[in-house]
Amino acid sequence: MEVDHNTTPKDYYKVLEVDYDATDEKIRLNYRRLALKWHPDKHKGDSAVTAKFQEINEAYRVLSDPAKRIDYDLSGIYEVDKYTLREYLARFKGMILTCNGLGISQTAIWTQQLMETDDLIDK
Repeated sequence: MEVDHNTTPKDYYKVLEVDYDATDEKIRLNYRRLALKWHPDKHKGDSAVTAKFQEINEAYRVLSDPAKRIDYDLSGIYEVDKYTLREYLARFKGMILTCNGLGISQTAIWTQQLMETDDLIDK
């Protein structure tokens, strides 16, 4: 994914008004709804509307392509202070909750640590 460093990065999920775990179908439906709403032909001569329409198209180009979406998700916006807790957990739940997806067996490690802690408490 090419990033234009002269502009502020955008949260494409917010641009398309979808959750971070949105299905391809949901992304497509929201794109169509927003593209129709913000189409420049409906708002003759309004440059702000044209910019919004281009932003919607840019977001859809990235999120509708599986490879670009994965790349965006891994290297996207991580400005934590701009997210509510609910948004943060929704955005990063794959990284937070899926240790097994990385080949890490957290159960054995945590179980061992808990057992060692219990042994120390019992003594």
